[in-house]
Amino acid sequence: MKQIEVIYREILYKAIEEKNKTLTQSELSKNLNVSLSTVNHALKPLKNMGAIKIDLRNFKILDVKKILYYWASVRNLNKDIIYSTRVEMPISKIESNMPNNIVFAAYSAYKFKFKDVLADYSEVYVYGNREDIKKRFPENINKPNLFVLKLDDNIEKYGKTTSIGNTFADLWNLREWYAKEFLKAFEVKIERLLE
Repeated sequence: MKQIEVIYREILYKAIEEKNKTLTQSELSKNLNVSLSTVNHALKPLKNMGAIKIDLRNFKILDVKKILYYWASVRNLNKDIIYSTRVEMPISKIESNMPNNIVFAAYSAYKFKFKDVLADYSEVYVYGNREDIKKRFPENINKPNLFVLKLDDNIEKYGKTTSIGNTFADLWNLREWYAKEFLKAFEVKIERLLE
């Protein structure tokens, strides 16, 4: 995940989960261990589209959904896949056999976060360590149903599932027909969370 995406994830986490819509660039830089110039670079398109307003001491989030859709549109999930394999087990069994040091993403994250499954899904996405997962789920040349995404230094602070913004951006980038079903329901949930 690019550094600017890590910044978008944090901004969305603060706005959606923590209901905090006033942030500072220095706070983001310090919390995420990225340079101020990177934070400034990440905020430029958000300012240009009217999603944030930058003041002298801080910036205010004006439109969470614009930020969410912008990140989803620039996200390249495939570039973050570091391992994929076929596991001949039911999806729930794959999920329950994951090592502890992973973060569930996409369909699994939605299911665990909202205690809801909108459609039967056939793939598990996790952020994790390639070697740890490979030990449990060896390589298989058949069509993959387990995808491991590269961990970043900050993702685990959001818990065992990706943050709401991260889950949405990842689902947005999936091609399966049921990803659309998840996104439709997700949009309704986000509307309620932003009220």
